Order: sequence, then C-alpha cells, then structure tokens
Amino acid sequence: MAREEGRGRGRGQGRGRGEREERDEFVDKLVAINRVAKVVKGGKNFGFAALVVVGDQKGRVGFGKGKAREVPEAIRKATQEAKRNLVRVPLREGRTLHHDAHGRWGAGKVLLRSAPPGTGIIAGGPMRAIFETLGVQDVVAKSVGSSNPYNMVRATVDALKNQTSPRTMASKRGKKVSDILSGRGRGADAADAA
Repeated sequence: MAREEGRGRGRGQGRGRGEREERDEFVDKLVAINRVAKVVKGGKNFGFAALVVVGDQKGRVGFGKGKAREVPEAIRKATQEAKRNLVRVPLREGRTLHHDAHGRWGAGKVLLRSAPPGTGIIAGGPMRAIFETLGVQDVVAKSVGSSNPYNMVRATVDALKNQTSPRTMASKRGKKVSDILSGRGRGADAADAA
C-alpha cells in the first residue's frame, strides 16, 4: 500500500485519486451527440454537441449539454454541467416511483407510471438513460409528442421533480405517514360508494 502512494511525481498526483472516487459515485450515460457547424467567412467550422445524463443510482439525477470542437471535450463539459444540476427524486422502496406523473417541455410530453416488482424499465432511449442513472428498477414510461432527445430528457426531469413522497405530504398536511398511506385505499372505496 505504501508503495502505491509513493509512486508518481509532480504536484497533481493527489487530485487523480479524488476524481476517481467522484467518478465511482456517479454513473453517466451519453444520450445524444450531434455534429454542428458554424458558417464563417472561410467556410464551416465543425464542432460537436453532447447530451449527457448523470446519476448516483440512489435517487439523484441530472442532465447537461456541452459543445466543443472534439467529442471527448464536449462529453466532459456536458458531464460537468449535469453534475451541477442534480435533482433529488424520492423513490418508493428504492426501486420505483411513488405515483404517476406527467411532464412537459416544449413539444415533448411524457407519462411516467410506477410499476410492481419485476416489471423492469419499460421506456425508450433518453428516458431509459435517466431511469438507469437514477436507480429506478421498475417503471413504465411513454413519450407522447416530440422525439427530440433534449425535449424528452427535460420533460422527464420535469415529471420527476413533481414526485412527492408520503413523508413530505404528511409533514405538509400535519398528519402521520400511516394516515396518508391508509387514505389511498379509502379514497377509492369512498369514490365507489358515491
């Protein structure tokens, strides 16, 4: 162990270890990459735009976009932005959502539904990347409208921001968590009786 710490020269040897630990904490997925062109006097300057989703698989997720002349640099910029814009999402039993949700961004609309154990992630493309990095194991999701990955990611994050856990609802309403959870069944029975 002492040998490994003694290796390497220069001032930056301690930084690499901290970055490695941070990388282990987060999982990142590349959702989309586009080649973009800027028309200038002498012709076109080509660059790349990347969309990346980052999460800790324990209820935090974020997305970011980056542009650069080279693909790796664009991905690095997008990953940094995603880590700055993390959102915490409460998960039921650490595997699914607490309730159904609708999200919208521009022409992108998504519908997210909680699912029983063993369902898996039933979602397409950009939404699947978000759920995998978030740590959701069972969910059913449908994209209605735009299939633009930027709009789909933003609409999905919008829907996830609206998730509330029974604990937060109980604290807002001044009730016990058991009262909130028992109200789920009673609400359906009362509606049937009426």
